[in-house]
Amino acid sequence: MGGDEQKLMVKTASLYYHDEWTQAQISKQIGMSRPIVSRLLQRAKDAGIVEVFIKDETVHTVALEQRLEAVYGLDEAVVVPQSRAQGHSMKSAVAAAGAYYAAKKTRNVNRLGISWGTTVAELVKHFPFDKRPDLHIVPLEGGMGRASIDIHANHLAYELAKKSGASCSYLYAPAIVDSEEMKNHFMKMADIKSVLHEGASVEMAIIGVGNPHEDSTLEKVGYLRKEEAESLKEAGAAGDVGFRFFNDHGSAIDHPFNNRVVGIPLEQLKQIPSVMAVADGTNKQRSMKGLLASGIVNVLVIDEGLAMALLNN
Repeated sequence: MGGDEQKLMVKTASLYYHDEWTQAQISKQIGMSRPIVSRLLQRAKDAGIVEVFIKDETVHTVALEQRLEAVYGLDEAVVVPQSRAQGHSMKSAVAAAGAYYAAKKTRNVNRLGISWGTTVAELVKHFPFDKRPDLHIVPLEGGMGRASIDIHANHLAYELAKKSGASCSYLYAPAIVDSEEMKNHFMKMADIKSVLHEGASVEMAIIGVGNPHEDSTLEKVGYLRKEEAESLKEAGAAGDVGFRFFNDHGSAIDHPFNNRVVGIPLEQLKQIPSVMAVADGTNKQRSMKGLLASGIVNVLVIDEGLAMALLNN
């Protein structure tokens, strides 16, 4: 590189980056065309004369998002920085990001499915008020009774419908019943059959993921007994979506618990065009890896710690 050429690159870069001149102004100043100015700026970068730094806390998480999308074949990943949780729980920060994303995406959706759980419930709390009378919301599994009804799919469908001015369906059945025979009885009922058909036909779904072996919401609310948790562990359960357990490869496990769930199965979840999973905490690493292996999820909203765990292992 000649001295005159390097000097011209330095001058061009200085005018552009330091003095904030436009390429048109620089072109007039040095007497060269705008395409030549553009090439000079690019060559200044290539030669190391100019280095561009993005000074923002989110630049790291943007890189994580891009890696997650590439590694797991996702349409989109949203990673929430740890700093976003200052003064709030990480769950709340992730749920807020998920609510913001879902609010944008549901503008082009007429049928939305929703699962259950603490993170999905938090997302509904953060969901902005918006008039969407054309939107219909469907619970993806049952949920009745007196315990923790605020995180059941029926309740969340109702709360989200209130915020959106939308309509919703109700699945009038428990999420877990006592036997496979009872489950089959519920599944044959016309009203329940109709709502399950609606759930399988939604354009977008919002789900969480559970870890049955550590900090299990299912166990906390009384749906899962310790002996069942041990049995699920022996059967190779990595996690669950709406009470439906899967292994490390994302396939439904052969276990009696899975045969007592009133809801759409994992195979039907996979057919939904857009499925967004929201989760926080590195304790969800194995569960989330199994879920991603299933091919069900194409949009992921998680915290920075979980994102790094998914990529580092």
